[in-house]
Amino acid sequence: MSRPPQRILSRELIRDVAIEILNDEGLDALSMRELASHLGVKATSIYGYYANKAEILDEIADHLVRDVDTSGFAESWQTGLMRWGRSYRHVLEMHPNAVPLIAGGTGQRPQYLAMANEVQGGLLAAGWSPGKATMIAATVKFLVIGSATTPFATGFSADEAVYRERFPHLSQAHLLPHTTGLNARSFELGLSALVAGLEAVRAGR
Repeated sequence: MSRPPQRILSRELIRDVAIEILNDEGLDALSMRELASHLGVKATSIYGYYANKAEILDEIADHLVRDVDTSGFAESWQTGLMRWGRSYRHVLEMHPNAVPLIAGGTGQRPQYLAMANEVQGGLLAAGWSPGKATMIAATVKFLVIGSATTPFATGFSADEAVYRERFPHLSQAHLLPHTTGLNARSFELGLSALVAGLEAVRAGR
């Protein structure tokens, strides 16, 4: 197999090709050697731009997270949470192989820290205490990551006989693998319920 033509390297090009490999082949396939092969260079050339693979992964996560929308907090904390959660989930939908990478946490990723800062600031400005604001942000993240990593319907057998006699309350479970949009609708239900519950907390109910 012939090596692809060599390109003029830059941090952005290396990152973008790494994202292509991640999207097409998965996180395990992304190595310095594989990246060099796609770029048409030797692996040693990449080290002039990134110290190691971990640095590239941080750059990928930071680049993807920049598309998460936190602007809604300027309107209200409710709008902020809904818009943030939806856009966060959309990014993970577009890059499902990056979910473990992004779920790994903030670390010292500047864009990720900026996102967290905007969310925390929006909640604090609305009157939530620092502790409550942190828990609220964590809960939304749990919903987003869980929705992106756990296709609920695929856990059920499509064989109706499995449920018919022994599990009568699951009589429709065999239909779940064929249900479209279940994860998205479940996520919306969870996010809406969270916001409604928080509004009740604020109202002292």
